[in-house]
Amino acid sequence: MADFVDRNLSTEEIIKMAAEMFITFSTQEIDGCTVLTHPYGYSAFTSLTIDEMREVDLVFQLLIAAEKVGWKQFETASKFLTRCGWVASDCGTAVERLVYYLCEALQKRIENETGIPGPVKLEKLEGLKNENPLAMGTNLTFLACHQALPFSQLLQLCGIQAIIDQIGTSSKVHLIDIHIRSGVQWTAMMQALVERKSPITLLKLTAVATFSDVQKVVETGKRLESFAKGLRLPFLFKVLMLSDITEVKQEQFEVRHGEVVAVYCQTILRTMVSRPQRLENLMRSIQKINPLVIVVGEVEANHNSNSFVNRFTEALFFYGALFDCLEACMSRDDPHRAIVEGVHIADGLQNLVAAEGDERTNRSVYLNTWRIFFTRFGMVEIELSDLCVVQANLLLQQFSCASSCTLENNGKCLVVGWKGTPLHSLSTWRFVQER
Repeated sequence: MADFVDRNLSTEEIIKMAAEMFITFSTQEIDGCTVLTHPYGYSAFTSLTIDEMREVDLVFQLLIAAEKVGWKQFETASKFLTRCGWVASDCGTAVERLVYYLCEALQKRIENETGIPGPVKLEKLEGLKNENPLAMGTNLTFLACHQALPFSQLLQLCGIQAIIDQIGTSSKVHLIDIHIRSGVQWTAMMQALVERKSPITLLKLTAVATFSDVQKVVETGKRLESFAKGLRLPFLFKVLMLSDITEVKQEQFEVRHGEVVAVYCQTILRTMVSRPQRLENLMRSIQKINPLVIVVGEVEANHNSNSFVNRFTEALFFYGALFDCLEACMSRDDPHRAIVEGVHIADGLQNLVAAEGDERTNRSVYLNTWRIFFTRFGMVEIELSDLCVVQANLLLQQFSCASSCTLENNGKCLVVGWKGTPLHSLSTWRFVQER
């Protein structure tokens, strides 16, 4: 353990040490009480500070609780969740907050499986769970996270540059955003098109959205139209409204003669993994319009395992890195960080840990799984340009946390991570054969 002396452990290192303890220790029932036994005691961890040892033990207790839930030993699991509840906190350290929300998710799974509320009910952040996820306050939260954390800016920059690299000097460009959000990345795209030497006669943006998102999408379109007008850029914004985003048909994209098409899919395909037929229908429809490039940004994790324990372990490490990043990039009293953790991350964890079947929609898969899937449609990867990588590194240097954020190549794809833990991938594709 000498490597860990005289420096603070990262969340991932805390989790790894807790996992080592979990593998080594065993639990026993003595006189109705659950106790921990180990042939060598705690001597292997004497180099840790008191706070580090407390956090290692906290994650250790959490892992035991998850194991007991997996074995359907719910009464014993609840005892360990109670122990975690004595230390875990929604306003504590990164480890304490991670454990807090994972305990909530485990408790929810116990309630789902037993049909009765468990003995542990962790205190929630007041008011956050009642917040409308499409409300303006949440949009401000996403903007705050976009500015503070490097991931979305890096992925958007690389995605835009990849599109610019492929469209070349084309005068009519048709962008199709499969699930538009704030649309902020398209303002950078507009500026790049205006500044290039060859004139642009039309930039058309088709925003694919469901009926529940209609107001948000319309407002996004108005902002983009205003921005384009200021640049004197010929711009057309079109909303493709669907009852279900996967029911889109080729003709609905309304691709006109002379338009080069680029498709942008940012963390949306993973939401369809649980509905493979609909995902396949979407890909077939995109294939028929033969886009010049398809940009795919996804979460780089395997949250789709049928094994509950494997899925929980993957979530522990992935979200551990995410909480570690939030700890480094946003202050503990930042209300936006409290919202993103207490509403969005908490809901994602509950869906991943507590839900099963069609209700479990948080099903991210690794890049290699997407590669296998895309190959079925005759798609091949396009290598990101050197300029794209250079720009990504320059942008990263603007963040105070640059030394902890990692940019790595995975084949022709870019993987963005935190202290070595992969979090997001960006890949670009094109179709090369008819089906």
